[in-house]
Amino acid sequence: MKKIVITGGPGGGKTTALDLFRREFRHDVYIVPEAATILFENGLERSQDLEDLKRTQLSIYQLQICLESIYQTNKKNFCQICDRGTLDSLAYWPGSESSFLEAAETTIEKEFKRYDAVIFFETGATGGSDIKSNNPQRTENTQEAITLDKNLQEVWSRHQNYHFISSNSSFIDKVIEGLHKIREVLNN
Repeated sequence: MKKIVITGGPGGGKTTALDLFRREFRHDVYIVPEAATILFENGLERSQDLEDLKRTQLSIYQLQICLESIYQTNKKNFCQICDRGTLDSLAYWPGSESSFLEAAETTIEKEFKRYDAVIFFETGATGGSDIKSNNPQRTENTQEAITLDKNLQEVWSRHQNYHFISSNSSFIDKVIEGLHKIREVLNN
């Protein structure tokens, strides 16, 4: 079973693309939902306190691992497409990469091995596009979206099977490129 991460900065079109991927690959893949959205939709409040931020990101990281494990057990014959991956928490972490890895008791290499491929949807904010989202839990403004996008790129671009989808193309072109990348991974 293959496991693919769909990630990128806020306003990159991941949520809409994932809905289309679910429909296109309905017999082959299962979408693992975004851990952060689950927590925030169910009452976790955003805090600016440094320790709260760290606890929140560690909780998101741990929930992501649990969700992937549950879906892997229950959907054994399906490829997993993950709405974000474990290392997305690193881009939101209020400290160094090494402090996150130490707190999560993991390594970059261990986390990269969890995934067969990473497909990165660049935020539309980098090209001046509106980044309004269907996800009410997304609260970032344009500059925050660009910063988070760069942080996420810095983390995930080191994965050996990383695919970058630029915001310079139309959204439909981004989705089609994402579909092609998923097919490539599934067929290899």
